[in-house]
Amino acid sequence: MRKKLLLTFMLMFASLTILIGCNGKEERKPVTLTVYSQLANYSGKMTGWFAQEVKERFNVEMIIVPEAEGVYDTRMESGNLGDIVIWGDSGEKYLNAVEQGMLFDWEEDNLLDDYGPYIKEHMPLALEKNRDISGTGKIYGFGHDVAPTSDDHASFFYTWDIRWDLYDRLGRPEINDLDDYFNLMVQMKELEPTDDQGNPTYAISLWPDWDGDMVMYVKAFASAYYGYDELGFGLYNPDTGDYYGALDPNGPYLEMLKFFNRLYRANLLDPDSMTNTFDNMVSKVVNGGTFFSIFNYAGSIAYNTPTNIENNKIMLPLAPNDARTIVYGMNVMGGERIWSIGSKTQYPELALEIINWLSTPEGKMISQYGPKGVTWEYDEEGYTTFTELGKVMYNDQDTMFPEDSGYNGSFRDGSFQLNNTTWSLDAINPDSNGEKYHWEHWKSNQTEPRNDVEEEWRETTKANSAQEYMELTNYRVALGTSFTLQPKSPELRLKWSQVTKEIVDKSWTAIYAKSEGEFNAIVRQMTNNANAYGYQDCLEWILEQAAIRHQLEEEVRSTLGD
Repeated sequence: MRKKLLLTFMLMFASLTILIGCNGKEERKPVTLTVYSQLANYSGKMTGWFAQEVKERFNVEMIIVPEAEGVYDTRMESGNLGDIVIWGDSGEKYLNAVEQGMLFDWEEDNLLDDYGPYIKEHMPLALEKNRDISGTGKIYGFGHDVAPTSDDHASFFYTWDIRWDLYDRLGRPEINDLDDYFNLMVQMKELEPTDDQGNPTYAISLWPDWDGDMVMYVKAFASAYYGYDELGFGLYNPDTGDYYGALDPNGPYLEMLKFFNRLYRANLLDPDSMTNTFDNMVSKVVNGGTFFSIFNYAGSIAYNTPTNIENNKIMLPLAPNDARTIVYGMNVMGGERIWSIGSKTQYPELALEIINWLSTPEGKMISQYGPKGVTWEYDEEGYTTFTELGKVMYNDQDTMFPEDSGYNGSFRDGSFQLNNTTWSLDAINPDSNGEKYHWEHWKSNQTEPRNDVEEEWRETTKANSAQEYMELTNYRVALGTSFTLQPKSPELRLKWSQVTKEIVDKSWTAIYAKSEGEFNAIVRQMTNNANAYGYQDCLEWILEQAAIRHQLEEEVRSTLGD
C-alpha cells in the first residue's frame, strides 16, 4: 500500500512540475518529437485527427522518419536514432543499437515506474522478454501485439478476399487449389476488364514497400497457402520445425514466385506492382482494379466502401479447399516489433508517457478507431459501438471529419502513422463489457448482411463474418514464444545482406519474366549468385535458429496440453 501511495504521489508531483496552470487548463511547453519507425509508410510531420489528439494531450508534434536505404546507418553514425524508436524486429539492427548505447534504459531514474505505470503493471512478461533479448540485463522497451493470455489465437488477416459479386455471377465454381484460383482470375478479367475509372483490371496489385529478406507478397502467399511462417530468407513450418529455404528448387517460395509470374504473363498482375506504394495499391483496390487479396487490409477492408456495398459489390473470403492458412497465437510476451526510446532524447519522460498512453485501453482504442465520442463510444451497458460518423469512416476512410467535430481532414490522412501496436487487437479491452479491441467481435457489429451478395455468401459458407469463415477452414496456428533471432557475426551480416538483396532483386525480375524459360533462367542466375555470396553459410545459420524456435514452441505446446 505504501509503495502505491508513494507512486501516486510521485506521479502527481512529476505532472505538476511539467504542467503550468492557465485559466484552469493544464498546458505543457510545446515539444516536437522525432519518431524513427522502421514500420512506417509515412514521412514527415504527422497531421490530422491523431496528431490533434497528441497535441491536445501532450502538446507534442511528431515528425516521422520511416526506414529506407541508408537511414539506419545514417542515424547510427549521427549518434541519435530519435526520441521514440520503433523496430521492425529484435534482430541485428536492434541489438547493434543496444550494444552501441543508442537506446534509453527504461529503469534508469525510475523512468518506467514514474512514466510507464500501465505498461509495468499490465505487460510484465513483455518487459522481461525485452530484458532477456537485449542481453544487458536492462529493459529498453517491449514488443508489439501483447496479449493478456496465450490461450487463444489472434484474428486472421490472411483471409483470401475475392470479389464475391463476380464469383457469384460466374456460378461459384469449386476452388480446390491455385490452378483453380488462377482460372477464376482469368474468368473475372473477362467478366470485368476495366475498373470504375476505365483502367485495366488485374487479379492483384503488389507493392515493394515491405520487402525484407524476400519479396513480401511472395513469401506471404506461401504463409497464406501452406501455413508456413517467414523466417530469415525462407519459410518455417510451426508444427514440425521444417525449414524451406527461398532457393529450394521445389520449395514454397519459388512455387509462389512462379505463380505470380504466371499471373503477369496472363496480364493478371498489375504491371506497376514493382513501383507501387501501399497507398497507390489501396486506391486501385477501392476503384475495383483488382479481384483478390490474401490480406484483409488490402482486400475487403479497402474495397468494401459504402458506395461499393450500395452497388451490390463486395469482397469476401474464399480460401482454396487445400489451403492451410497461418494464424498467429496470442503472446503474453509480445512480438518482434519493439517500442523503444533513443538514448539522446531530451524528453525520455514524455516519450514513455506517450507510449504508456498508447498502451492503455483508451490509447489503444483511439489510435485504432479515432477520437472517443466522435467515431466510437461505449453504450450504457459498456459495449463498444461505432458512432454514425464512425461507421461511415471505417467503411470509407477517405471520409472527411465534419467541421463541428473539432477535427479536420479525412480519417485516412489523419490515421495513426507510427505503424506499431501495443496490445493485440484480439486482446480483451478491460474498459468494455468483456469485448475484444477488434471491431469484428463487437456485439454492435453483429449485423444483418450489408447487401444481397453478402447474404448469399453467408448462406453458402454458413458463416456470418470473415473471422467465423476462417475458423471453419483448415488453418495452422503459429504459437507465440520468446523466440528472437540471435545476432549474426560481422562476416555473416555481410554475406546475408548480399544474399538477401540478390533474392529480392532477382525475384522481382523473375515476376516480370516474359516466358517460363526466361523465368527459369533468372532463378538459376539468382541461385548461382546467392551461392557465390555465401547462401549456404547463411542457410546453416538460419537452420540453427529454426531449431531454437521449434524447441521453444514445443515447450509452449506442452503447457497447452497439445
